Amino acid sequence: MPYLFTHFKEKITPDGEQVYFGISRDGLNWEQVNSGNPILTSTMGQNGCRDIEIVRLHTGGFVILTTDLCIAYHFDENYNVDWKKMNSQGSKCLCMWKTDDLVNFSEQQLIYFGRDDFGCLWAPEVFFDEENEEYLIHWGSTVKEDNFTHMSIYCCITKDFETFSEPKLYFTKENEILDSHIVKVDDTYHLFYKNSSNPPMNMHAVSKNLYGPFEHDKAFEEYMAEEIPNPGAYEAPTTYTLPDGRWCLLLDFFGCAKEDMGYVPFVSSKPGDAELKKCDGMLSFPYGFKHGRVIEITDEEYERLKQ
Repeated sequence: MPYLFTHFKEKITPDGEQVYFGISRDGLNWEQVNSGNPILTSTMGQNGCRDIEIVRLHTGGFVILTTDLCIAYHFDENYNVDWKKMNSQGSKCLCMWKTDDLVNFSEQQLIYFGRDDFGCLWAPEVFFDEENEEYLIHWGSTVKEDNFTHMSIYCCITKDFETFSEPKLYFTKENEILDSHIVKVDDTYHLFYKNSSNPPMNMHAVSKNLYGPFEHDKAFEEYMAEEIPNPGAYEAPTTYTLPDGRWCLLLDFFGCAKEDMGYVPFVSSKPGDAELKKCDGMLSFPYGFKHGRVIEITDEEYERLKQ
């Protein structure tokens, strides 16, 4: 059961904030694709790609969505960046490519959802609603109404990635939230997201309905608070099932020296079991992987990417 990891790189230069691929046979030991060079490079918008998402279409082929942003272009001479400014002025669109074979790609498009009041559109993810045969796109945004000071999760619907419904609020809290990840296991929808404060850490919630309401998982919060040093230094959740049937949650750890940053695995006995425990040293990467998505691919797709 091979896997594809779409991601960007841990670098402070613009070439790091582009689309990269990693592949794995076991979901644990990853190898670079294209000699570690970008698969896709943005030439539109802000000329950067962060928070890389890929979805396999039920009609065939794939869509890649990314945040249209390059933080490297916004550093000052001391490698600082004004994140407040980025929240209100960064990324008004999403970048999109389409591909049938993961090797040949369509021209880049910038997707605008028709909301001039968004300060940013960050960390897009796509959930396929099988019942309605439509795709829920969800992401984090600030809005002009509150002076771009509160990030929440917004969403829209598409059936074909050509036309999109008007964006609406999907999930919000009193504190800012970001980096939403939705996965369905049996009849339960699992929502993972990042709390920016009170407390700053990743959260888990469940619902029997795709649109909620979601019930907060207190046990997951307690584990993160009590067992994980500096839990606020993790973000960008993605989940997948390992070949042996265990459930793997990856969280992007940034609370250390840059050369040590990267994804950390949290593993449970089976999909839907949220008693996820941190497993240090379980994964290997050829370089620093940043915010991305893991999907299963076929043996044929794996060999094609490897070549």
